[in-house]
Amino acid sequence: MVYQSIKKQNTQKNKQLISIAKSQIGIREATGNNDGAAVEQYLAYTGNKKGEPWCASFVSWVFGQAGFKQPKTAWSPSLFPKGRLISEVTPASVFGIYFPDKGRIAHAGLVERQQGSWIYTIEGNTNMVGSREGDGVYRKLRHVRTIKCYADWINTKGGAK
Repeated sequence: MVYQSIKKQNTQKNKQLISIAKSQIGIREATGNNDGAAVEQYLAYTGNKKGEPWCASFVSWVFGQAGFKQPKTAWSPSLFPKGRLISEVTPASVFGIYFPDKGRIAHAGLVERQQGSWIYTIEGNTNMVGSREGDGVYRKLRHVRTIKCYADWINTKGGAK
């Protein structure tokens, strides 16, 4: 009975996070230089300035809008501490893409849903081709092989409201 109650609460939190993220699809940078009213809101939420990369700030902002205190970072590798890593993906899981040229996770976003070997994502600072230096908030379809790791900021210590 308690398990079902917790699961239902988490399902509502997942839905709320995805709803907030979906509401941002279509946001675009003003000049293509990590700027514009909404982009600057995402950056300000994590204490960053116009012109800085913002994929992790977008993820953090979405969680903040849902009442979560964490995550709150503009550094995408910080979204994946060991204590939050998961292997079973759910809606609102945070995903990270590893870039060999950077030697680290260098792009992050939110999982909307998984279908077989594909995940539908909502992510900021990307574009139609899935770049990590994009121009807006997009819904993307990514193969699971392209994802390095996933993190859960809902069900682990410190993530809840």
